Amino acid sequence: MTKRILALTKYPRLGASSRLRTLQYLPLLEQQDFEFDVQSLFDEAYLKNLYGKGHRSRLAVMGCYFKRLFRLFSVWRYDLIWIEYELFPYLPAFAERLLAFTGKRYVVDYDDAIFHNYDLSGNSLLRKLLGNKIDVVMEKASCVIAGNAYLAARAEAAGATCIEWVPTVVDPTRYAPHSKATSRPLVIGWIGSPSTQKYVVGIKEALRAACERHHAKLLLVGATPNITTELPDIDVEVVPWSEEHEAGLIEGMDVGIMPLPDGPWEKGKCGYKLIQYMACAVPVVASSVGVNVDIIRGNQCGYLADHSEQWVASLDALLSSLEQRNALGSAGRKAVEETYSLQVQAPILARIFNSITKSEMT
Repeated sequence: MTKRILALTKYPRLGASSRLRTLQYLPLLEQQDFEFDVQSLFDEAYLKNLYGKGHRSRLAVMGCYFKRLFRLFSVWRYDLIWIEYELFPYLPAFAERLLAFTGKRYVVDYDDAIFHNYDLSGNSLLRKLLGNKIDVVMEKASCVIAGNAYLAARAEAAGATCIEWVPTVVDPTRYAPHSKATSRPLVIGWIGSPSTQKYVVGIKEALRAACERHHAKLLLVGATPNITTELPDIDVEVVPWSEEHEAGLIEGMDVGIMPLPDGPWEKGKCGYKLIQYMACAVPVVASSVGVNVDIIRGNQCGYLADHSEQWVASLDALLSSLEQRNALGSAGRKAVEETYSLQVQAPILARIFNSITKSEMT
């Protein structure tokens, strides 16, 4: 019997969190007798305006909220509601409370520590009014799907009755292993967004030293072009991000990096950059923050670095040895195929949904 699920994402496909945590799963889940209707809270016009101009239109946000509110009147048609993060950001959890009160089951998915939007806000009124909002959303959910242990621990503290760990994953069929050619220059690569490119600047001295010593270049995918002014004396190439070309760009990297500060927000990250590099059999160097430690130590696919000297030593070790890059890269690719794969995790989501819908029908 086909189960109908309403997927309420935050963004359309242009938004990474929605694309990775929800939308990429739909074709495989539909093969398991699930039928989906999808509504994103924000549309592509909103995202393009946010990415391009860096601000939000209050009128556009209000329109998006009203569309979602109207959509909630149709929840009775569905066997399950699949929510990304929360239904209405920066509003109390009235809608989630109402769903739970009426007996309509929902699962909620997190790949980011969005609860810190509220409990660590610089606005004291916001902290007071919404500091425990996400705890309420988690506690009322039939299941909390967490992308890492930090998020799962928050769900447990909130009193969630069911918590499942589902990492952020890739479809490995989209990623070809990195070519092992020894041609120069070697490429240190990073993929991300303008909001996180500052972390690359934070290790610029280590990058400069590595690039100088090994005649390497730095490839930044998704950064703004003006970042080159903040990385003097480094051969930098900046390429716009696109879903179509991201895998091919990563395939051209010799080492993939993920620098992060050690803060509460960063502990909620799910290591997606690392998993993309690993899918292309590219060895990694990352800050030992949050899930990065589990991914790298657990799979022996690269090095962890906490300060500039460690970044220099790690990059030097990899750029000096093709054999080392090949061995660690192969280990990363194997980990993706066995764990961080869409094909591996989709059946886990199907099991979660089947369990909840089955209990509702009995």
